[in-house]
Amino acid sequence: MKPIQVGLLGIGTVGSGVFSVLKRNQEEIKRRAGRGIEIGMVADLDAERAQAIVGPGIRVVRDARDVVANPDIDIVIELIGGYGIARQLVMEAIEQGKHVVTANKALLAVHGTEIFAAAHRKGVMVAFEAAVAGGIPIIKALREGLTANRIEWIAGIINGTTNFILSEMRDKGLDFASALKDAQRLGYAEADPTFDIEGVDAAHKATLMSAIAFGIPVQFDKAYVEGITKLAPQDIKYAEQLGYRIKLFGITKRTAKGIELRVHPALVPSKRLIANVEGAMNAVVVQGDAVGTTLYYGKGAGSEPTASAVIADLVDITRLHTADAAHRVPHLAFQPDQMSSEPVLPMSEVVTSYYLRLRVADQAGVLAKVTGLLAESGISIDAMLQREAGEGEKHTDLILLTHDVREGTMNEVIAAMQALPTVVAPITRIRKEELA
Repeated sequence: MKPIQVGLLGIGTVGSGVFSVLKRNQEEIKRRAGRGIEIGMVADLDAERAQAIVGPGIRVVRDARDVVANPDIDIVIELIGGYGIARQLVMEAIEQGKHVVTANKALLAVHGTEIFAAAHRKGVMVAFEAAVAGGIPIIKALREGLTANRIEWIAGIINGTTNFILSEMRDKGLDFASALKDAQRLGYAEADPTFDIEGVDAAHKATLMSAIAFGIPVQFDKAYVEGITKLAPQDIKYAEQLGYRIKLFGITKRTAKGIELRVHPALVPSKRLIANVEGAMNAVVVQGDAVGTTLYYGKGAGSEPTASAVIADLVDITRLHTADAAHRVPHLAFQPDQMSSEPVLPMSEVVTSYYLRLRVADQAGVLAKVTGLLAESGISIDAMLQREAGEGEKHTDLILLTHDVREGTMNEVIAAMQALPTVVAPITRIRKEELA
């Protein structure tokens, strides 16, 4: 059978990895797919560099629309990124009846509903394994491997840059700014790391996992997003003393009131496997009613790990290229006419537990006032740590771990604590997740 023809839009880090792995493992891949997979055309603004990568036998163009319009191309791989031209090209490829493979989590998290609807109408596939957690096959697991389960919750370390920074802060006692500089020097963080350190990248990925897990539309605009820029080294040390580590988590959970969708730093017990995921690695925990707890771990970025996921999507599409569109796995795991209208909860309605660090005057009665405010709101204390004030010090740190409480209630109590004259600095609040 004639090889299926692929058009590659963008041959940067991931694109060059796709070309390299596809070429190196072409015979193995052909045996699995049932026919050859060939990159027949490449678009990149730096055409000379692109031609040097792929060699003389493959046509390279500067205008990606030339690839999309080519009737010989069956599958378009979009590796340009962003929301702008990438969206236009994906929609045009779909309109031309071409299947699409993309690693663009931002595009799908924001415009996924429109893109998947267009693909469904045209009977083509949009595959996006590489958009979440790089080489870890978490999309495949959620869409197919765990399809018998009612998914209860997902919690993931899904941004390698922030996990590297937090590992550096814990291992070396660095502050955030110093750890970020290390990450940039070593190539783990971009020159402008905003999307990573502010949690946006993780929120894009969590949005996609939430849609697949619970059969809801992609709703990035309803995700709660908080990054790691305000974390202090002392909080990481106190967490360790209490038996916890701090990680940036993407969390989505099914509750009686609706779906939680949130990204923020959280304390997790040190004994949990995911708490021990260090450096730039990714990990995702999925809780299903039948299977129980499953953990997926691996490289969340990089040229060949991400290429692995892209090529897995190519193989899937090649196998199903001639199949009846109605019998393919739905884009978001659930049949399009069976999507749920369950609401995504505002953060004020989320119930979780908390770590609080208060900088307080070292005098009698302070603890009683603080715990009194908690008691008045029905919030019970799980653990407490009070640092002894040094000689001559007038202030000290008071650390509290609470049991579960609604976030809106906690916000009110923190405001009341902050108003106490004996609380002398802004209160640090970090959510706590037992993941039990």
